[in-house]
This record gives sequence, structure tokens and C-alpha cells, in this order.
Amino acid sequence: MSEKAVKSGLRSRLHTAPLLKQLGPGLITGAADDDPSGIATYSQGGAQFGFNLLWTMLLTFPLMAAIQMNSALVGRVTGRGLAWNMGQVMPRPLVMGLLALLFIANTINVGADLAAMGEAAKLVLGFNQHAFTLFFAFISLGLQLFIPYRRYARFLTVLTFSLFAYVAILFLLPLDWKEIGAGLIGLHPNLTESAATTIVAIFGTTISPYLFFWQSAQEVEEVDQRPDEQPLIKDPAEAPQAIERIRIDTIAGMAMSNLIAVAIMIATAATLHQHGVTNINSAADAAQALKPIAGRFAFGLFALGIIGTGLLAIPVLAGSAGYAVAEAAGWKTGLDNMPWQARGFYTVIAAAVILGLGIDWSPVDPIKALYWSAVLNGVIAVPMMAALMVVASSRRKMGKFRAGLVLGGLGWLSTAIMAAATITMLYVSL
Repeated sequence: MSEKAVKSGLRSRLHTAPLLKQLGPGLITGAADDDPSGIATYSQGGAQFGFNLLWTMLLTFPLMAAIQMNSALVGRVTGRGLAWNMGQVMPRPLVMGLLALLFIANTINVGADLAAMGEAAKLVLGFNQHAFTLFFAFISLGLQLFIPYRRYARFLTVLTFSLFAYVAILFLLPLDWKEIGAGLIGLHPNLTESAATTIVAIFGTTISPYLFFWQSAQEVEEVDQRPDEQPLIKDPAEAPQAIERIRIDTIAGMAMSNLIAVAIMIATAATLHQHGVTNINSAADAAQALKPIAGRFAFGLFALGIIGTGLLAIPVLAGSAGYAVAEAAGWKTGLDNMPWQARGFYTVIAAAVILGLGIDWSPVDPIKALYWSAVLNGVIAVPMMAALMVVASSRRKMGKFRAGLVLGGLGWLSTAIMAAATITMLYVSL
């Protein structure tokens, strides 16, 4: 049988494959967005403002889906990750500076997530919080270092189901669906100064730079692991099935991400806000506060969800930093390689986890560190998103697969809104 016939058969099987088999990088990216620090942000939104900020998740969904789809297409079309492509449209010193800030922000986020996981495990099982934090750090790092990518990707996909713990909580609570509906369409928006800060935090934790780099790099990784596939710029015949898969995968991942965020906000609004608990500093705080109000089962689900989402998010946070720095430096990348085969790439990943782990043992307040990492993410996201959209809209880089009117327009709109959110965050902070 000819090579062309083999490719045609493979594409046909992809086209008719069950939906679940078409889910991968986009699903994992969306799920990783609901990390413990994100859970804390959504919990604070629900606890402090009830159902009044639910509309933010409906607004961010199309913007988040568009920017992630552009990221995925850049990787799949060019066969190169986002950092490499950024270097083609921005001065190298600026790219390296932004990536250094990305590494710092990701490392702080890793540290905050590890601390939240350790605290959640202590709440559920007892024992020493620091011991749990160490355990989770080295389990996560070991998986990245020594498990081949194909098996590791399946493991991450399975972990996404831990997020449905937050949907399950809703079935344990009495809910006012009329008020929830009003919150979803923004009938009673609360636009005080503190609400504005929380809205900016929600935007910042939902549209985060590390997600751009991860999904773009995973599309490159998917091609590298399949000898029958090429970047679309080299083999346009693969485009219909590849673009369809990216569309399904990304929309499903971002829809799940926002569904879980809505579930967390509803759960905390219906319990904590209704009982006057309006100040949540961490995801573990939210779990602990639920215990006397919603019962031990709801508390346990919430706490176990923190651990599951942390195990999912930490590899994405550390891995995206590894891909970004290694691509920009011209180093070998890929989770299918062993550590000695891609030393620079894995050194960045290990450094992000180990330095993040140090936050749990340091006098630094992880909540304040997380806040400033969100500020930093907001600042660096804007030029990164702008560079992404320049690449995605470039006929020279993307050929006939450049972002069109709808996808390109939504991508640029997302960039503009993120810029406005960053300016608002800095104004409120200062």
C-alpha cells in the first residue's frame, strides 16, 4: 500500500474516531487552568459576591477559546512552539526578558499550588503538611522526568476527571436557580472597587500565559510522536482533520474549564456567602470553610479536587516554562525524551518545581506571592498575546492557515481586554 493511502486511512480513522479520542492538549490545558490558585480565586469571587460575578465566566469563554485555538494552530501549522515563533516577530532580548518573567511567575504559582495541595491533604488525612507537599512535588517531577510522553499524556487526561468533584458538590446543595441565572447574565453586577479587583483576578487566572506555551508545545509534541504527520505548512492535506480536532479539543477543554469555575463559584456562593463567610485566602481555606456548612462529604470532595487539579496543573506550569525557555534558547525539547537527552529543557522544569517547593519552607507569604505572580502574569500576557496574534495572522508564517476574521478578531479582542484588565489591576494595586 502506498504512503498516500496509509495517510488517507489514518485521517479517515481520526475523522470517525470517538470524541474522547480527539481530546488531548486542549482538554489538559483547560483543566490545568483550574489549578489550586485558580480555585482560590473563584472561591473568593463566590464567597464575597455570591452569584453576582458568574457572568465573568461566560464572557471569558469565547476569548479564552480563541486565544488557545490560535496557540494550538501556531504549533500545529509551523511545527514550532510559541516561544520560537515569538522570536521571529520580537527582538530576542525582549523575548528572553518576558520568558524570564514567565519562569518567575510560574515558579511562584507552582509553589502556591504545592502548598495548597499539602494543606488540603492535611485537612483530609491529617499528618504533616510539609511532608505531603514534598511528596506531591517529587511525584509530579518524577512523572515528568521518567514517564514517556504518550503514557504521561494519558495520565494527565485521566486526572482531568478530578475536576468533576466540584460539579458533584452542586448536587449536595440547595440552589436558587433563579439567582444563578441572574448572575450568569449579569443582571445584578456588583461593580465596587473590590469587585473590580476580583474581576481582574478572575481574568488573570483564566487567561494565563503558561497555557499559551503549553498547548502550542503539545501540538508540536503530538506531531513529533506521529511519523505519518507533518506540520500543516508542509502537508496541507492533513489540515481538515487536524483543524477539526483542534477545534473540538480546544472548545471542549475551555468549556470544561469554565464549567468547573462556575461550579466552584456557585458552591461557595450558595454556602459561604449565604452564611457570611466572605474572606477566602486559599483553596484550602475554601474547603475548610465548607465543612461545617455543607458537610464532611462536600468538604472532602472539594479538598480532594484541590489535590487532583494540583497534580494536573504543576506539570503544565513547570512544563510550559521548560518549553518556552528551551525553544527560545534553541535547546532540545520534548517530554518523550529522557532527562539526559534534553538536559536544558528538564533543568528548567526541575528548577521551577524545586524553587517553587522552597516557597512552602520560606517565610514568604504564599498568598501574597501568588497575588504578585498574578500581577506579573497580567503584565507579560499582553505582549505575549500580541506576539501570538502577529504570528497567527501572518501569511508568511501560517500561509493559508493564518487566523481568519472570526478567530483573529476574537484573539485580538482577547488581547485588548487583557490589556485593559492589566491596566485596571495595576491602577487598583497602586
